[in-house]
Amino acid sequence: MAFTLQIGEKAPDFKVPATDGKTYSLADFADAKVLVVFFTCNHCPFVIGSDEVTRATVERFRNKGVAFIGINSNSERTHPDDDFAHMVERMKQQRFPWVYARDESQDVARAYGALRTPHFYVFDRDRKLVYTGRGVDNPRNTAAMTVNDLDQALDEVVAGKPVRKPLTNPIGCNVKWEGQDAHWMPAEACDLV
Repeated sequence: MAFTLQIGEKAPDFKVPATDGKTYSLADFADAKVLVVFFTCNHCPFVIGSDEVTRATVERFRNKGVAFIGINSNSERTHPDDDFAHMVERMKQQRFPWVYARDESQDVARAYGALRTPHFYVFDRDRKLVYTGRGVDNPRNTAAMTVNDLDQALDEVVAGKPVRKPLTNPIGCNVKWEGQDAHWMPAEACDLV
């Protein structure tokens, strides 16, 4: 079995507390035509470098029936800055236009097969996976990016078209797994393309 969710597979459910004081599951996004689940965190330079591009994507697509939830699954023992209190503080400062939730058990990251931060998953109306991978080709320095794969995929899904490039490799820091070295990856984790 592949580590990362495969194209066409259904979105695994979750129950995660968010910085807005609510707890979210898939049912909370039932009205959305498209759902973007992405694994992110507080400290990763690839996340920080591309946050404003992600913000622009959210603002461009949220009135087209696309909902976004960012999930932080990093071990706070490996990286203390990734704890919930720092998430709340970050949202207060940055006012990101997405739900920002905590997966302390890392069960959601395992269910989705999250490889890096950021790692994006786009689900259609039936909550089948139609795109997974990177947001952009240079998340650490978006001034040098040449392609926004997430925007392209969302343009196609919203238009009712198949995604021409459904798989890309996420670019970023690896998920910080509990009890493991900061650079450890599960043995079955591998590039998507």
